Amino acid sequence: MSSIITFENVDFAYGSQLILSDVNFSIEEKEHISLIGPNGGGKSTMLKLMLGLIKPVRGRVSMLGKLPENARRLIGYMPQYSQFDSLFPVSVLDVVLMGMVECSSIGRYKKPYKALAMKALEELDLTGLAQRQFSDLSGGQRQRVLIARAIVGEPKLLLLDEPTNNIDPAMEKQLYATINKLVERMTVLTVSHDLGFVADSVDRVLCVNQSVHIHPVSELNNNLINNVYGAPHKMVCHDVCEGGHH
Repeated sequence: MSSIITFENVDFAYGSQLILSDVNFSIEEKEHISLIGPNGGGKSTMLKLMLGLIKPVRGRVSMLGKLPENARRLIGYMPQYSQFDSLFPVSVLDVVLMGMVECSSIGRYKKPYKALAMKALEELDLTGLAQRQFSDLSGGQRQRVLIARAIVGEPKLLLLDEPTNNIDPAMEKQLYATINKLVERMTVLTVSHDLGFVADSVDRVLCVNQSVHIHPVSELNNNLINNVYGAPHKMVCHDVCEGGHH
């Protein structure tokens, strides 16, 4: 398998404030990885480095064998729900078509792109909502629309930033099933505070708090979580508990 994401000896700082120190890891094809860590620990910085929005002060980041800024068309990105203006007057179909913006010409989308957008909506079970206003949807429906936008271009890598924020447990379960299905054809990296989801669904865990360590999910336990967050942080176990899988 070829590496999808590679960080080699990466440091990043805002001015004199060191955010990431000597980061080394690689992620392979069709892995599902979760990125966890405390607020301010460097999770958002990691995503920005992967998307080529910022550059390391030392070391190298490689995305799908390319510089991050040259790999963006191969990466689908779903921002946090709070980062998207839910009141902007736009239809569900138009939100998904935004994922094809690099392929459009002067704001116009060709018919094949609309067909791809409808295919993405169908995969997320949203076909009947294509003409609805995005602002009229529930929180869970909006999250699924943003995932459809992220996958409409058939990316090789999908980055999901807190996809389960602001949705109820029933919708979480449906969203988890969708994400697990997507892993069958692409690499997925999920930023999540939902440690139950992390324990149930992912292959490996990237623990970020200035330094970065990657662990098999079988190693995920309360001691490890407390070390990552720097304070007691209870993990709700589903299929994984202290000591590994049951």
